[in-house]
Amino acid sequence: MIKRTVEVSSEGVFLHLHQKHLVIECNGEEASRIPCEDLGILTLDSPALLCTQDILAALADSGACVVVCGRDHNPKGLLWPLAANVLLTERLRMQVDAAEPLKKRLWQQLVQAKILGQLAVLPDNSPFRARLEFLANEVRSGDPDNIEAQASKIYWKALFPAIDFVREREGKPPNNLLNYGYMVFRASIVRAICAAGLHPSLGLHHHNKYNQFCLADDLLEPYRHYVDAQVKQMFATGITEVNKEAKKDLLSLLTQRVNIEGENRPMMIAFGRTVSSLLACYAGEAKRLELPEP
Repeated sequence: MIKRTVEVSSEGVFLHLHQKHLVIECNGEEASRIPCEDLGILTLDSPALLCTQDILAALADSGACVVVCGRDHNPKGLLWPLAANVLLTERLRMQVDAAEPLKKRLWQQLVQAKILGQLAVLPDNSPFRARLEFLANEVRSGDPDNIEAQASKIYWKALFPAIDFVREREGKPPNNLLNYGYMVFRASIVRAICAAGLHPSLGLHHHNKYNQFCLADDLLEPYRHYVDAQVKQMFATGITEVNKEAKKDLLSLLTQRVNIEGENRPMMIAFGRTVSSLLACYAGEAKRLELPEP
């Protein structure tokens, strides 16, 4: 079953638990009631919102992730389940013991898939396509030449040719739209990682000690271009703020269908397929990740 993604952004909202259901009350009136087991991601984006500890614990127990946003609508924290899989200890040990050559080969696959995804977003007549295609074929194990960065520099210039765009987290629009879209995907991938009994902080390539979601950021790479394509379309119509409609459009990407290993699947299912294939690689049962096909 595809888990639901719910965002709460209204003021005067109270969230609480009743008979294993998330109850959403608005100004004293019940607005919605959702089984906790149906929820995959709950995004809290309102400064005037109250919720009980009981509902947070119930959502974690059912395997849901809770994203908390600040007044600027950017995510500030993420509550994720600690015990989403009964084989947690065994799988964590496989993850910790993964050999460096294996991690480098998997990172090579992720970078190549990311660049091919970027290539797919650009128009057929873009003069930058040949260069990106060449770079995708030049990626070596572990990407020691930092082909990923070289491709990104070309890609962002090609994606928004009409503006002097620089991809920066705190930069001018459409950076804010990209940030929100990536956050939505990141939270979904964290949930898939935890459900598989892996730890999101133990990455293949990303290793910042202040980042609790290094592995999620690794696996996010070949999926970023779906957000990029949506943001490009939104920005072209004049959308520059992360408002209610913008968030609705970006959240809808989670139900978009993508091709993965010859099958057409919803995005959230594809995330799970990629994580499951990573687990198989850790266990020595596979050599390649299952990644989206541009």
